[in-house]
Amino acid sequence: MSTFEDHRTLLTGVAYRILGSVADAEDVVQEAWLRWSGVDQEAVDDPKAYLVRVTSRLAIDRLRWAKSRRESYVGPWLPEPISTGPDVAEHAELADSVELALLVVLETLSPLERAVFVLREAFDLPFAEIAEIIGRAEPATRQLARRAREHVREKRPRFDVDRGERRRITERFINASANGDLDGLIELFSDEVTMVSDGGGKARAALRAITGAEHVGRYLLSINTPANIARFMASIGMTDVPGISFGTATVNNAPALVLSAGGRVITVVSLLVADGKIDTIYLMANPEKITHLEPDAIPETDPA
Repeated sequence: MSTFEDHRTLLTGVAYRILGSVADAEDVVQEAWLRWSGVDQEAVDDPKAYLVRVTSRLAIDRLRWAKSRRESYVGPWLPEPISTGPDVAEHAELADSVELALLVVLETLSPLERAVFVLREAFDLPFAEIAEIIGRAEPATRQLARRAREHVREKRPRFDVDRGERRRITERFINASANGDLDGLIELFSDEVTMVSDGGGKARAALRAITGAEHVGRYLLSINTPANIARFMASIGMTDVPGISFGTATVNNAPALVLSAGGRVITVVSLLVADGKIDTIYLMANPEKITHLEPDAIPETDPA
């Protein structure tokens, strides 16, 4: 295996956490490979450090460009979900750093603050090395890190970390959703539950956050209709409207509801649970963000 391939997973992890986008992360890693191919590799003392530096700089530049595009995005912008499994969960710090709740908060940081936070908090790089990557003095880099940490601490939603409880509540959520049980959904929600949905103008999704247990429950049941499924299938070039299936998957290190139809993932729903109730819902339906997920590779549960 080549030196670059030895570090590809690490580089993809760095790029994804900085960008919150699978497609953009893959583009950045590909560009890093091109840069690596064009240098005298024998003259590089520390290939890993060199590749992380190149990838991080490319990701920062890509994020600056992406942020301007996201300003005109239709509705809320949520990070692209990724399937995560035992290989990620073995490393608690890395697993926690792909939680959707954290990635959503990271969207509110500046590109430099986000890069410094990711490189320090997720990958534990020394400040001197981070300073070299971002082109700032070390004291300024430490200040960026402190500001980013304080912002994340203030804005990050509170949620229970018990994965077993989150999975049990997710499965109850699937049952209620699949059976059109409004009362069952409302029972699972906190009074001030908030749902943020991302359709990107390509799938039905609320253009702003919805709050309140009954409002959220009614909206969720309204979108799982044949007409909405047909619109989604048309958006990805399919005219047939197959039946919808409900399953669970580990997405961004947390259990999630995955809806699929015709062999395509059409919606991913991630739940944040606090004090035994669903407090925040992230619903991702933009086909450009979820069709990289393979439903056949996702362990499913029977909602019945």
